[in-house]
Amino acid sequence: MKITMIGTGYVGLVSGACFADFGHDVVCVDKDAGKIAAIESGRIPIFEPGLDQLVGNNAAAGRLTFTTDLAQGVQGADAIFIAVGTPSRRGDGHADLSYVYAAATEIAGALAGPAVIVTKSTVPVGTGDEVERIVRHARPDIDIAVVSNPEFLREGAAIGDFKRPDRIVVGTEDERAMAVMRQIYRPLYLNQAPLLFTGRRTAELIKYAANAFLATKITFINELADLCEAVGAEVQEVSRGIGLDNRIGSKFLHAGPGYGGSCFPKDTLALVKTGQDYDAPLRIVETVVQVNDLRKRAMGRKIVKAMGGDARGRTVALLGLTFKPNTDDMRDAPSLAIVQALEDAGANVVAYDPEGMAVAAPMMAGVTMASDAYAAAQGADALVLVTEWDIFRALDLKRLAQSMAQPVLVDLRNIYPPAEAAAAGFALTRVGGAGSAG
Repeated sequence: MKITMIGTGYVGLVSGACFADFGHDVVCVDKDAGKIAAIESGRIPIFEPGLDQLVGNNAAAGRLTFTTDLAQGVQGADAIFIAVGTPSRRGDGHADLSYVYAAATEIAGALAGPAVIVTKSTVPVGTGDEVERIVRHARPDIDIAVVSNPEFLREGAAIGDFKRPDRIVVGTEDERAMAVMRQIYRPLYLNQAPLLFTGRRTAELIKYAANAFLATKITFINELADLCEAVGAEVQEVSRGIGLDNRIGSKFLHAGPGYGGSCFPKDTLALVKTGQDYDAPLRIVETVVQVNDLRKRAMGRKIVKAMGGDARGRTVALLGLTFKPNTDDMRDAPSLAIVQALEDAGANVVAYDPEGMAVAAPMMAGVTMASDAYAAAQGADALVLVTEWDIFRALDLKRLAQSMAQPVLVDLRNIYPPAEAAAAGFALTRVGGAGSAG
């Protein structure tokens, strides 16, 4: 089938490349000529494991092409996917749908025949209705169907998630659109991925509900971690104890510095705003948003406390800046709030991240970027593990401790056992464990 993907950001590029890898003919459209030129020359604008090879292979095979000409890109398409950004709107927290509606308007102007338009972007309930209104108003002469097909991709594991999904949600009641979507996802049938057809508004809400629930699990275990520190319990054992209950599950129960990234912060906020708009407030999600924002800043105070309560003029080394491993995404990363809190406390900050430093540097003008973990720790008064990259899981702790001015380790991901840190000479502060600095 011929698929057009509007937008070559994270969702659009991953989805387009994976569809092409299934054997479909995919055209990716983006207004940014520089981005298109970079992709065509092999320079992928985001870091996602395996994406460069996937794009390169399918482009070389002729199944994946790129253009800035939307009118040309949509011609003859069996399905036109909208995968543009929906960031939080400044001032009120609502999702900014201007890019989605602009894409719908351009698509309408370019259509030459019947079309299935698929919203892949994460959008609030009712967005599909407005997309349909825009297109039908502009082109009453053309038969169209507007479908919601939300993505459920984890940064750092997006290709595997796309090809081996837990579920594929398709929001439409149009029989022709259903047939097109079944054909598009037919290559996954051998994996027996459940294809769930729902109403369009239901599909739009499923995406937000899923992210809000996962964000709630993270925030729940983070608050329990604080209680564990207060009472002398171990949050990792609490997490395992409740996670073994099949009704709860073990995922997203790892205590840390709070969630960040491109999805959870903006999606929880957008869901809160939707609830308020419809006079159906989501009090739990409202609290999750508030608690998570406070937690990131509290991690800075935790670090200062581990240093004896005074960080002025002292050096803190951070390992990991991105909001999670295997991505260069710095959006709403806990490190941003941590750095701000440390600088407010008078500390000098040095940092190392395997992939995120180029993106992080403009956001952290006062931070010195190091060449590796050991260079970051040299002469530091505290070493803080912020992001659990694999490269940080087996560091030579003794070498690190000996190179520092003060052997203080603040492990915000609970990677290193207390006995191992102590044997290396570190004074260890963990999250949710006895003896941790609150």
